[in-house]
Amino acid sequence: MKNRWITFFTGIISVRITGKGLERYINTLIKNGLLIWSVRRNGIQSLTFKMKLNDLSKLRELSRGSGIKIEFIKKEGLPFLFKRLLMNSGFLVGAISFLVIITILSNMIWGIQIKGAEPATEYKINKELDKMGVKVGKLQFFVDNVESIQRQLTNNIEEITWVGVELQGTTYHLQVVEKNEPEKPNYLSPQHLVAKKKAVIVDMFVEEGQAVVDIYDRVEPGQLLVSGVIGKEGQNVQVPAKGEIWGETWYKTSVEIPIKTTFQVYNGNEKRKHSLKLGNVKIPLWGFGKIEYKEFETETNEKQIKFLNWTLPISLVSDTHREKESETRIYSNEEAIDVAKKMARLDIKNNLPEDAKIIGENILHQAVDNDKVTVSIHFQIVENIAGGQPIIQGESE
Repeated sequence: MKNRWITFFTGIISVRITGKGLERYINTLIKNGLLIWSVRRNGIQSLTFKMKLNDLSKLRELSRGSGIKIEFIKKEGLPFLFKRLLMNSGFLVGAISFLVIITILSNMIWGIQIKGAEPATEYKINKELDKMGVKVGKLQFFVDNVESIQRQLTNNIEEITWVGVELQGTTYHLQVVEKNEPEKPNYLSPQHLVAKKKAVIVDMFVEEGQAVVDIYDRVEPGQLLVSGVIGKEGQNVQVPAKGEIWGETWYKTSVEIPIKTTFQVYNGNEKRKHSLKLGNVKIPLWGFGKIEYKEFETETNEKQIKFLNWTLPISLVSDTHREKESETRIYSNEEAIDVAKKMARLDIKNNLPEDAKIIGENILHQAVDNDKVTVSIHFQIVENIAGGQPIIQGESE
């Protein structure tokens, strides 16, 4: 019989018949369209064969008054398998429930460990994590990824300089570096303080050493400001000169601003799609249809599913498609010059120490050419110009 495996889905019955005239009875069944196979003789008055479950009613009808005894000895195929599963459904449901519960527990957050933080900072971190939904008992699928948690903690808690976040199994490990760490004492060897750049001195505070310049003096790079050699002649002592020498310095910077600029912005429209990823195959779960946006950017967040200590090749994938639009910004000449000034100030501040101050500025040149505004600005800055220079052995003032 060809393609006999197809009958597995409809059901197969193994039948034993006993009585007289068995061959004639078999021929009667075949003539009436019953499909039978694997016919075997088990004795003078006994035969076995297999037939389709769908032909059972026809078999019973043809057996009436034939004097043949019919016995069903085996049942095979999907209908009987399904029936057996229903009869043992308690075990099946229990096994499936067990696997589901273990999988859920393997993907929950069971611990949060924070190292390197003071108690007050640790309390703030725990509070911030709670706002983000990172808490014991929460499923990892509904929590932001590690990079996002790290970024939010760094931005929202002023007391920390850096925080490393790592997920190991079901526990989040956080390594914290705080800003207000106690400063280690700085032991200096004997030194002078010299000028780091050309300047006019406007203020000075000498903590240790002998000042050799005064306010309003003009100094050149490398010029001695505070000597580390103190005492009377013949009784000189070398010390690490310390202090702050504030001088007025000068900087020149040029900034070029296009009058017309085209850039991409998000307009607030977004569409999310959720899918189950099996290996390299994605099965959509939620959010069907095409993305109708002309221009968009896609952010993908993938959560691996774990079972005990194993990471399964299964993951939940969330794709967020955000629509973008092209915006064109056109400055007037006055607006472009104003923006150029602000950018120049920002550029100067980024290249100066935090305690430096801008005390004056003067536009040297401004021009509009080829739809661009070019501005050159001269800045007056007050900054600490003192730098250490080791004293050579045997040197005296």
